[in-house]
Formats: sequence, C-alpha cells, structure tokens
Amino acid sequence: MTNFSSAALGLAFAGAITIASAQTTAPEATPRTPGEEKAINLCSTCHGPRGISTSPEFPILAAQRQGYLVAQLEAFQAKTREEKAAHDFMWGIAGNLDAQMIESIARYYSTQPPASGRPVDPALIATGKRLFETGLPDRAIPPCASCHGPKAEGVADFPRLAGQHAKYVFRQIEYIQGLVRKAPVMHGIVKDLTPAEMEAIAAYVQSI
Repeated sequence: MTNFSSAALGLAFAGAITIASAQTTAPEATPRTPGEEKAINLCSTCHGPRGISTSPEFPILAAQRQGYLVAQLEAFQAKTREEKAAHDFMWGIAGNLDAQMIESIARYYSTQPPASGRPVDPALIATGKRLFETGLPDRAIPPCASCHGPKAEGVADFPRLAGQHAKYVFRQIEYIQGLVRKAPVMHGIVKDLTPAEMEAIAAYVQSI
C-alpha cells in the first residue's frame, strides 16, 4: 500500500469514529424548573408521577388549567379551602410555597399529558353525558359544558374535569353543595343536583 493510500485510509477511519461518536453522544438534558423539581420530589407522593394519581382521594393534576391550579394553591395558602383533605394535607404544604413556586408548579402540571378516560357503567355514563351537555332546563340547571368546555377540558380558569377520578368529582360537588368548599358560582349550579345525577356526571367526566 502506498503512503498516500495509507494516509487516506487513516483519515477515513478517523472520520468514521468521529461521526459514530457524534451519533452516540446523548444530548444534554433540559434542566428541570423549580416547579418540576417540587412536583417530582414532593407532590408526586400523593398526585402520582407526572400528576396522574392512582388513588381517587387525590386529584389528577396532569393537563389541569394553569390558572385554576394557581387559584387553588393560593386558596390552600389562605386556608379558604376548608374541606378535610385541604386541612390535613394542603394547608401545610401550600403554606411553604412562594408565588414564583406556585406559578412554576402550576405551569409544570398544565403541560403534562392528560390522564386517559376510564369508562364504567355505560348507562350511567350516557346519563352523565346528557346532563353535562344539556343540563336540566326544566330545573334551571345549566349544562356543565357551558363553563368546563364541550370536552370537559376546562375553559380559562374553570378546571379540566376530563379524566378526573369520579369519586373525587362527586366528593367536590358534595362539598360545594354543603358550602364546605366555597364556590358561589358552582354552588348556585349544583345545589339542586341529586346524588344520582352527581354520580352520573362524575362517571361521565372520568370516562373521557
């Protein structure tokens, strides 16, 4: 082999190594935001990885409206959400968050993929769908979709309900009915719902 051929082969071999090295080098990970760190290291204990909890005692936060999450964390801080779970879990946790951390946590959860729907009894879901979409005009109860959106994904600061645990949704309606949780607009809407109607709505939103 001539000196020229040897040099060319050496350059080609070195170039191949360089290309292979570039292809196998992993890109640098994007640094976590303070809210993501807090969500992973603290909030996930109850609310699950990426905000999808397994226990209906704790709400799913993934894909929730950012403004709604901020408002709820501020309410926990101010102790104006007074249901037992708020008192037992969230008052102390939210009390240690500053405004920047609240915004960062809310932003993180709002950008996570939503939970998948989990259907239960088809007849119950059908009833809930009808109530959600059309309300009960004869009883002056407007459709849930008017505030929460046609697919229950939330509108502005009205929360996302799609994919939420049915048991959690039912319990929150109960709290609002009984004025345990202060939500004047919602109280006027849900105060006359029967337990069966509440169960149907909760089953429907969990299914989508």
